[in-house]
Amino acid sequence: MPTLRKMTALLVLALLMACSTPSAYTTETEQLVDRARITFQSMLKDNQYPGLVDLSSRAKAIIIVPSQLRAAFFVGGSGGNAVMLVRDQQNQWSPPAFYTLGGLSFGLQIGGSASEIVIAVMTQKGLEAIMDRRVTLGGDAGIAIGEIGKGLNASTAIGLNADMYAFARSEGLFAGISLEGSVIAPRHSWNQQFYGASVEPRDILINRTVRTNNLAAIALIKAMP
Repeated sequence: MPTLRKMTALLVLALLMACSTPSAYTTETEQLVDRARITFQSMLKDNQYPGLVDLSSRAKAIIIVPSQLRAAFFVGGSGGNAVMLVRDQQNQWSPPAFYTLGGLSFGLQIGGSASEIVIAVMTQKGLEAIMDRRVTLGGDAGIAIGEIGKGLNASTAIGLNADMYAFARSEGLFAGISLEGSVIAPRHSWNQQFYGASVEPRDILINRTVRTNNLAAIALIKAMP
């Protein structure tokens, strides 16, 4: 088992090196926010994901994972940093709050992949479930998550009865991606680093007691529908 874990860790490291790109921003948090903007704008313009345009224009919140890494040698693991923004009743978007998205799976699998993921949170129930605590997608509090593949319109592909819908653009040896059973949780240390104080996600996303002049955050907010 230690050998398998080492091989999995090496695969994850290789994927991280392959996905790294130069950035004008110097901190990890700023770079994540900037990559989130690039990912979101790119997937919105990608005609393979027409459902994303429809759902994101009506979503209560958007979660963006610029790079969800998955590596496996019989034991599979995945993980990535994420940002979430929330839309208020005046159609104004909040600054980003930081989260992590990850999971662990077992089975006969060898390979690795890197995925860009955008999750449209459609219901208040879904938003409240993931706001402040660690939650298992598709498992906790009856939260339902749907996944929309390439070329599918939201209106024809799904019944629009899930709490959130995930879009993923993947490269690597794994075909597709499933978020069922993945865990999403606030990343408090990154929120503190980015905003310079200990703040809860709810203060950033709902109460709006946190303000930022960070250029990466401003650019991301402007990119939201």
